Amino acid sequence: MVAFNVRPDIDAAAEKLSSSFGAKREIQKLPEVLWEGETVEMLATGVYGKGNGLLAMTNQRLVFYFHGVMSQKVEDFPYSRISSVQWSGGMLMGTLTVFASGSRAEIKQVPKDQGKALADQLRQKITGGVPAAPPAAPDVASRLQTLDQLRAAGAITDEEYRDRRTKILDSL
Repeated sequence: MVAFNVRPDIDAAAEKLSSSFGAKREIQKLPEVLWEGETVEMLATGVYGKGNGLLAMTNQRLVFYFHGVMSQKVEDFPYSRISSVQWSGGMLMGTLTVFASGSRAEIKQVPKDQGKALADQLRQKITGGVPAAPPAAPDVASRLQTLDQLRAAGAITDEEYRDRRTKILDSL
């Protein structure tokens, strides 16, 4: 891999790229589009719109950056505006879809390993690193009611009913 010597955070993220093909200029120029105090955590290459460019996941936002000879494009997605992330991978490449502020952005031709890792990290960012809550356990009243119904239907004996009722009440 090519050493870029841009900035320590950018260099570290660039070293993890399987290929920087089509994004070398963007890696060199990335500090120009970053905010003060913003650090790069992960990079990936991809195609968005008409440009082959660089996806940069920072501590504050997701940035797509294309810097061509005649034009450049910067589109950013602050984490607070991203509602969901979708990853669909093929044999070698895939598509990262970002849903933000009522719109949808598809970044295509993202190398499979980079895209999946980026999607997983993005999901953690937008959920605040908190995994989805497990389903709530039924409340005590519901459990006792179900137990009563089982006894009335003859599905459990009086002895099983007493044992299970005791366990439910002991769980309080």
